[in-house]
Amino acid sequence: MSQLLDAAAAAPEVRKTGASPAARTARRKALLHWIAVHALGIAAALFFVLPFVFVLLTSLMSDQQALTRDLTPNTWQWDNYVRVLDTPGFLTWWRNTLLYAGLGTVLTVVSSVPVAYALAKFRFRGSRLALMLVIATMMLPPQVVVIPMYLFWAKQLNLSGTLWPLIVPMAFGDAFSVFLLRQFLLTIPNEYLDAARVDGCGELRTLLRVVLPMAKPGIAAIALFQFFAAWNDYFGPQIYASENPAAWTLSYGLESFKGAHHTDWNLTMAATVLVMAPVILVFFFAQKAFVEGVTLTGVKG
Repeated sequence: MSQLLDAAAAAPEVRKTGASPAARTARRKALLHWIAVHALGIAAALFFVLPFVFVLLTSLMSDQQALTRDLTPNTWQWDNYVRVLDTPGFLTWWRNTLLYAGLGTVLTVVSSVPVAYALAKFRFRGSRLALMLVIATMMLPPQVVVIPMYLFWAKQLNLSGTLWPLIVPMAFGDAFSVFLLRQFLLTIPNEYLDAARVDGCGELRTLLRVVLPMAKPGIAAIALFQFFAAWNDYFGPQIYASENPAAWTLSYGLESFKGAHHTDWNLTMAATVLVMAPVILVFFFAQKAFVEGVTLTGVKG
């Protein structure tokens, strides 16, 4: 009797180990697949992270060590960041960049939302032509119109040496922002808008009370795109503000850390870290809304 009980207890173990080679093969393939996928992910992560690590480590080296093959600092020079912050004009460049990126982003969002709403939810004569014109402006390189635009702002309005030629046009919308937000608004069912109109809401109130709360991911996406573009813009400040150091932005001011005969690469890298840090923090805290807004665009229409 005891032998029968021992055989019965050992039967499941036999089925688990000896009678299911297909299950073991499937588990082995799943494990190899997991390792392969995560190995590629780790390799891709290192590919993008290592340049930032190199910049950070170089920013903490001495001036002499920054030109060597050393990968890590012999002595951690944290005062490099203090020296960068004490550089004449650096805090002014910070203020100018925040003004340019912050105010420009607000103006772009405020001016682009109504246009995108009209192109997405209204059907009027010439609506397709208007959308085609918006898309056509996206295909026009800014270098094509830089000369007439510079003559207009510098000669007619006398605004050269300032950032206003870059900020004011954002109050009239941005083609990419309008198109991206229009694609997102197409995913909002028209039944919500019809219900609001039945309740007595006008178009402006419908936009403010119904559409905007539902379009937060799309608005966050265009706001981040515009903020990053303005924060990293080098071409615009070079054209309009290069003659006035008090109007420089961070991206253009970084050039002043490189001299004609000598460059303090440790200070240059420290300044680069200070320029990148706000953008990385903004994306870190807003990445969920940003990814959701980009993912949902283009689902319909």
